[in-house]
Amino acid sequence: MKNAGVFALDAANSEPLTINEPIEAVSVPAARMGQHLLALAFPEAFREGARNAVVTCLRVQPSEKVTLIADNSTIEIAAALATELEAVGCVWNAFVLEELAPRPVKDMPAPVLADMESSQVSIFAVQVQPNELGSRMQMTDVVNRRHMRHAHMVNITPQVMVEGMRADFNKVDRLSQKVLDKVREATYVRATTPAGTDIRAELNPDYKWFKTSGIISTEKWGNLPGGECFTSPGEVNGRFVVDGVVGDFLCARYGLLQATPLTIEISENRIVSIACENKDLEREFWAYTHTDENSDRVGEFAIGTNIGVKQVIGNILQDEKFPGIHIAFGDPYGNHTGAPWKSTTHIDVVGLGFNIWLGGPNGEEQIMRDGTFLIES
Repeated sequence: MKNAGVFALDAANSEPLTINEPIEAVSVPAARMGQHLLALAFPEAFREGARNAVVTCLRVQPSEKVTLIADNSTIEIAAALATELEAVGCVWNAFVLEELAPRPVKDMPAPVLADMESSQVSIFAVQVQPNELGSRMQMTDVVNRRHMRHAHMVNITPQVMVEGMRADFNKVDRLSQKVLDKVREATYVRATTPAGTDIRAELNPDYKWFKTSGIISTEKWGNLPGGECFTSPGEVNGRFVVDGVVGDFLCARYGLLQATPLTIEISENRIVSIACENKDLEREFWAYTHTDENSDRVGEFAIGTNIGVKQVIGNILQDEKFPGIHIAFGDPYGNHTGAPWKSTTHIDVVGLGFNIWLGGPNGEEQIMRDGTFLIES
């Protein structure tokens, strides 16, 4: 039995706390990969979020097999997830990336991909590094081809485990379904914010809308914590002011942007100009969104629906689920949305305090005012 004296964050007040509950080590046969995780201490506060992931969101069954992928920085979170998998009674294997390949991992290690070929479920709980998107795409290619239930917990942190991962995902799912039903009938979305966002997205009826509410199915793998409805837009025009966060590795580098928002001018679905007082961010974002011929193209248009998330925290995994709109430049997830083009990059941008209207043959309906849904959950 080990003592878990580990720093974490309290979900109620975001103040530091020390968790000292003992965690029982479990002895298991050595034949399976990653069973050493069961002997690792982890904060008791992680348990609810880990159980939500395994039981509520992925609905893992005792008869199934699961592939768990982690890294050194998320090892305690992986230990919490492994404990819940063991409690379910399923077969599972776990892989720590640094034990298989040097970082950044440009190609997903072969043992991971091979194990996924016989799994029904996979969990990716990793702090990603620059130039690793290709390896993640190799992983999700297997997920898509095999129709696996996949939890994408990119850049998961202790704070996310005790905040966003503790949401009532059944309630989030009910709201997400109501939003999904409405946007599927719309022909355009119009949105504004106090910071200056003023955009209009024309919707392509040939492109599909999806919800990733946290309840993950074989239809579409999802990020955890979940809570969004997304599509690839037909055409976006206007100004998007990023006063929340930007995605990928730039999120950790630049954090919250309320003091130095990034303004993006969009015409015919492409970035035409950007402006930010932080010139380092301006330069890096411009370079990222001009990596290939479609890196500057709006590939994703999404509405965050996780009403359990009360504020942005500087972590895109949770912040893109914050109620409001986020868009992404780059790959449109064409295997799911039906968009016929691709990109090697994908970066999200999040704004705050949205007013959202859905338009169609019968006029406009406002579904959000000042960041609050006008739809009952």
